[in-house]
Amino acid sequence: MSQVEVAKKLAAYRAVDENLPPHAKVIGIGSGSTVIYAAERIGQLPNKNEFVCISTGFQSKQLIVDNGLRLGQIEQYPEIDIAFDGADEVDPNLNLIKGGGACLFQEKLVASAAKKLVIVADFRKQSKHLGEHWRQGVPIEVVPIAFSKVTRELTKLGAKKVDLRQGGKAKAGPVITDNYNFILDVDFGIIEDPQSLHLKLKQLVGVVDTGLFTGIAQKVYFGEENGEVTVWG
Repeated sequence: MSQVEVAKKLAAYRAVDENLPPHAKVIGIGSGSTVIYAAERIGQLPNKNEFVCISTGFQSKQLIVDNGLRLGQIEQYPEIDIAFDGADEVDPNLNLIKGGGACLFQEKLVASAAKKLVIVADFRKQSKHLGEHWRQGVPIEVVPIAFSKVTRELTKLGAKKVDLRQGGKAKAGPVITDNYNFILDVDFGIIEDPQSLHLKLKQLVGVVDTGLFTGIAQKVYFGEENGEVTVWG
């Protein structure tokens, strides 16, 4: 295991150990390479049969099952005690870009239902401003029949580039989300006011949600290159 991977594991374990309420009944588990270790740590708890875990998509559902945890649905448990998730980029105000794995809507649904959202990531996700290091653009989930219209409107809002995310070698044609929608990756450059941009994007008819998470995360744990852990928040 590389030093960075060791740090990611330490960050995830610390995030769980320092934040998981002792009598939590419902826990949200997101996706990402660092969240794998958070799920692993939660799966080591002796009382894991006393709570249920809510997934944010297919990958996190597999993490829950593979670690011997009880899987629940957000329809059954709309109030979540705490959620652990990853991020593609984080600024010092704990604003996030998420959605690199195309699960942004369900991730935001679980995050908004949680009393506390804790992010675990590696040092490469730290930025002074969103859009500084994450150059793939802000993921935006859109209803398929609206993607052409939304693409034109995004350009009018100042988007430098709009890409309909493709399945690549694994699939001919665009990526389809767990909600049967498309993903647009939109490059706005450096984002000075993520909340304002998110609100403008949400007003566009056809936009389901955006990968801008503002005012939601309460703590972020980073696995550093030197093997240490940094905590923001």
